Amino acid sequence: MSGHRGRGRKKHEEHEEHENHERWAVSYADMMTVLVGLFIVLYSISQVDQAKFEQLRESLAAGFGHRAPSMLDGSTGALTGIEAIEISPELAEEAGIEADPVVEGLTESDGPTEEELNLQAATAEYDRLQGIAEQVQQALVGQGLGDRVKFRITERGLMIGMVADDVFFTAASAELSPTATRVIDTITPVLVRMPEEISVEGHANILPVSGRYATNWELSADRATQVLRRMVEVGGLPATRVSAVGFGDARPLNEPGADPLEVNRRVDVVVVSGLPEEIRMLLPLIAAQRG
Repeated sequence: MSGHRGRGRKKHEEHEEHENHERWAVSYADMMTVLVGLFIVLYSISQVDQAKFEQLRESLAAGFGHRAPSMLDGSTGALTGIEAIEISPELAEEAGIEADPVVEGLTESDGPTEEELNLQAATAEYDRLQGIAEQVQQALVGQGLGDRVKFRITERGLMIGMVADDVFFTAASAELSPTATRVIDTITPVLVRMPEEISVEGHANILPVSGRYATNWELSADRATQVLRRMVEVGGLPATRVSAVGFGDARPLNEPGADPLEVNRRVDVVVVSGLPEEIRMLLPLIAAQRG
């Protein structure tokens, strides 16, 4: 009985598993799919709107004060020889490019400091005022009056000092001498061509006055007024650009070897600088350096 069952039992056969030699193809296909996707992404993000990029290029060129450099159509290589500049996020977004963190990190400290810019502006202003002084001096020399005025560049501007002993005003008087009128008539045409404000400033010495003037304040103010009237009424200087002020004896001029009583019977014609105070304050420093 048991033998019969033994003969009828199927013999169990174990088959050897075959090795799959094509598994690499699956990995290769996956890798190629990833590479294709990567190239598609790289290609898509490399596309820049040409029209907007041209607008960006023109804007940057205009900001640097020169025409934009030529570019070969179809070039996709990296631009070289271009200095790093700050691009606003709005401009970068319109051009379809991403802002570079290195570029965004640039600050104004990479350029000239405020002090350096102020010094440059003051130097240019000094040279301009010196040029006005040279024009006035040339005009005076042409009339044989080259030694009748003195020039100074201060924090206020160019001061043309009508200082020449008794040539312009006698003691306790605001009447213009013939030499004074010649000097005024010679310098006024030069000042008419200038856009700056003109301040005519009268002075007096410390001697007390008598008669017509109660104090040196009135005397100095009248001296300034007489010069102003001559410049406006005869020389044609616009009245809107000129003013007169009297300082009495409060601002004496101390010159080595000069008589303080004579040297302070004077009028200063000031070409007022229109620059900010922080720049004008550098003018005396430049004047001292120039000697």
